[in-house]
Amino acid sequence: MFSQLSDSLESTLKNLRGQGKLTEENIADALREVRRSFLEADVNFAVTRDFVKSVKEKAMGSDVLLSVTPGQQIVKIIHDELVSIMGGSSREPRLDGRSPVGIMMCGLQGSGKTTFAGKLALFLRTKRKKNPLLVAADVYRPAAIKQLQVLGKSIQVPVYEEGLGNPVDIIRNGYEYAKANGFDVVIYDTAGRLQVDDELMRELELACDAVKPDEILFVADAMIGQEAVNVAETFHKRLHFTGVCLSKMDGDTRGGAALSILKITGKPVVFVGTGEKLHEIDVFHPDRMAGRILGMGDVVSLVEKAQSVIDEKDAKSLTKRIMNNQFDLEDFLSQLRTIKKMGAIKDLIGLIPGLNKLPLGDINEKDMVHVEAVLSSMTPRERKNPKSIDGSRRKRIGAGSGTSVQKVNQVLSQYEQMRDMMKRMSSMMGKGNAQAGINKGQGEKFHAKKDKNKKKH
Repeated sequence: MFSQLSDSLESTLKNLRGQGKLTEENIADALREVRRSFLEADVNFAVTRDFVKSVKEKAMGSDVLLSVTPGQQIVKIIHDELVSIMGGSSREPRLDGRSPVGIMMCGLQGSGKTTFAGKLALFLRTKRKKNPLLVAADVYRPAAIKQLQVLGKSIQVPVYEEGLGNPVDIIRNGYEYAKANGFDVVIYDTAGRLQVDDELMRELELACDAVKPDEILFVADAMIGQEAVNVAETFHKRLHFTGVCLSKMDGDTRGGAALSILKITGKPVVFVGTGEKLHEIDVFHPDRMAGRILGMGDVVSLVEKAQSVIDEKDAKSLTKRIMNNQFDLEDFLSQLRTIKKMGAIKDLIGLIPGLNKLPLGDINEKDMVHVEAVLSSMTPRERKNPKSIDGSRRKRIGAGSGTSVQKVNQVLSQYEQMRDMMKRMSSMMGKGNAQAGINKGQGEKFHAKKDKNKKKH
């Protein structure tokens, strides 16, 4: 996401950083490029105009022009303005109201409401320890109810449905069912509708009046860019929704909707969909997103992803094995699967400052699949004792993994390189700890001698 805007801004800001002194002229040239980058990224014209105007006013101040690093100062101004137009801070659904808390999903047909309802239910169940209920109120789209039931079953969240009844009645009855059965959150999946369809919009208004949901979330397809903002503006005039969910953000290289929607509707982006899988949903953090756009990475999100998939006990055990030079193919396979749980390698690299701009070439996710297949085709004994894997075993492993002997040799070579690197690191850490112990001992001896001399006097 935002790759087009990020690449365009990077070259502009690189030129600014290289300027020893900034003038009105080169600031104007840079902001002209920023304006072009925003418009190419499908950011709303009014939002772009106000953004450039605000940055220009702050950049022309004496604090920037006379600064030792004026280019860096302007980068900071642009970063802060990006954070501001995207909402300043993150906002999650309010979950501390009357129980059950009601969340209604609305938007155009095909925007991904049903899938997003499932993603949100899984997020609330696993990350916020809530007990959600999904209500199937889309009675117009064929198989919409069945789709929600399949999603609900896969994430272990119950689904309330009445078949092809009246949507307003289904929503009202779903709320009463949730209340009577101890659910603390109820998520209503409504039918997609055009903002110009007055009858269907009125139906949604009646549903909101019937259950008075705590949150009305508008689901917008990020890939339709500026049109998503126009649709959101019209929906907001009728429904006064409380927040926006951007689906399919992983497929949008421009990001115009995310940068425009708050300014136009006055409502923040709450969640973004980052992939097709149900766990691929993130709270929208404007400060982190601004860092990604400007190529600064996002270490906080990387750490959060790692914490969500890494068991602390396993991590300590692995560290001990590495320090004792016991890292084997079983550990290699375990770490490979952990990385896969964190998401696509390209996305992870994008979160690491500096690494996201290195010429790493096209990273082929299939390579990881092949490596995992090779490791999985080995017996536990072979993974524990890699030296036992002779020529005949390599031939069997290659055939069993659907690859080749050459691929098996490559995987074993990668493992040896990794093991050697870890051995050197553990050796360096051991020397560092030993030196720290020597320094500590010498310090203690010095202070003991000093105290002894004091007593003599």
